[in-house]
Amino acid sequence: MISACLCLGWADTWDGIRAAAERVDSIRADFVQEKHLPILARPLISEGRLLYRRPDALRWEYTSPVKSVLLMHGGDARRFVQSDQGLVEDASVRLQAMQFVMPEISGWLGGRFQDNPLFDASLDGVNKIILVPTDPGMARFIQRIELLMSDRPGVIEEVLIFESDDAFTRMVFSNTQVNPALDDRLFQDAQ
Repeated sequence: MISACLCLGWADTWDGIRAAAERVDSIRADFVQEKHLPILARPLISEGRLLYRRPDALRWEYTSPVKSVLLMHGGDARRFVQSDQGLVEDASVRLQAMQFVMPEISGWLGGRFQDNPLFDASLDGVNKIILVPTDPGMARFIQRIELLMSDRPGVIEEVLIFESDDAFTRMVFSNTQVNPALDDRLFQDAQ
């Protein structure tokens, strides 16, 4: 009961968020991603898993409908996509965008919501963080990002990325494990 009381309100101040994140060295979670667009009768659904290890190792793996893996390790980002030959590295222009996105996700998992000057971060009640782009160029693509924090300290439960009034992406995380042992190969090898 005492530990439950200590968990309450961990995400209602920046100090509480940073303190909780300091106790998180690694995360493993499954996710479902929904892409909502006005031209679609139903959202596009993708599933996958996320692996994170402090300070800068991240694996974002889509398992369906098409397998792909984004890896970040030591500042380098790489993307692999499923082909007839198995997972093949993709060095297209889209990877340049991932060079920006992957460190941002790593920063969120590390509790560093206020460190990126491209976003104005604010707390909205308990367990909700809102990020609004400060750069007008970025604001054309992202109106805001809402992060819903779990009752478990240091854990993000849901991310909503609003591209416009009627287009958004929703990611829901489940089966989250805090501080599992994660081998270096998971962040270096797409297999």
